[in-house]
Amino acid sequence: MTKPILVIGSTCVDIIINIHHLPVTEENIRPTSQSMALGGCAFNAANILRQAGAEFTFISPVGGGVYGDYVGKCLAERGFPIQVRVPERENGCCYCLVEEGGERTFMSYHGVEYTFKKEWMAGCQAQDYGMVYVCGLEVEEDTGEELVDWLAENPGPEIFFAPGPRVGRIPRERLERLLSLHPVLHINEQESRILSGCEDVRQAAEQIRERTGNSVIVTLGGEGAFCLESRERGGRLVTAPAVPAQVADTIGAGDSHIGALMACLQRGMDMEAALRKANQISSAVVGVKGASLEDEAAKRLWE
Repeated sequence: MTKPILVIGSTCVDIIINIHHLPVTEENIRPTSQSMALGGCAFNAANILRQAGAEFTFISPVGGGVYGDYVGKCLAERGFPIQVRVPERENGCCYCLVEEGGERTFMSYHGVEYTFKKEWMAGCQAQDYGMVYVCGLEVEEDTGEELVDWLAENPGPEIFFAPGPRVGRIPRERLERLLSLHPVLHINEQESRILSGCEDVRQAAEQIRERTGNSVIVTLGGEGAFCLESRERGGRLVTAPAVPAQVADTIGAGDSHIGALMACLQRGMDMEAALRKANQISSAVVGVKGASLEDEAAKRLWE
């Protein structure tokens, strides 16, 4: 029997600001447009799981204030049960500065959505889940210590860890504790270099695999993605080509990739097929404004 996926992490409001270029000190620029959308790494991954028809549980604290109200409303509209509500604490937002070429720069104002308490997991029995997703932003926070404690104290599901570009800011001892739990890492080229100190991405993946004892997935943008599988799974290198896209922005590209990958693995697909589908979903996401596909568009991709 296939087990559901447990997703732990943030849901925030993305404030997307389209600009010609990043401003420099004292420059006065005029954005070409702005909009609000639901975002957050964990939400983006969970939303892909929802659209894929995967079975999952989403633990994401929703705060109060204008942003908390917006998050609560949007989650309800999408059919997400709100498992944790903390109205006395403010929800944060992420300012997404999108340049003409589609590249994005984030400025995140963190609220309760990036925090963690073990008591929020009272209704979740770890052994009931096959996979658990965690993000580096939550691990970096002060309460990240408690999150790593919970993962260590509740073995069972395979950990899928997306450390993100701030991986170098996670306290070293805490990061090593998490890596010792043998997670599958989902990273891009830059993150592989930060974690390993190696310039060559293949060597970086090999070094990281030695530290975690598990598979390492690396996304390569326009060059696709690869997985260096764990030695227990044969240790082979699995590659998948990129799917061409007309880039609107790159918000949510990595989140959608790991969400799609986990959905595929839950369906019993092998790693090569999972990587190909994840590349397809991620390509579709970068082709639209913001981190989420419309449900009808997503449905066609999963049919």
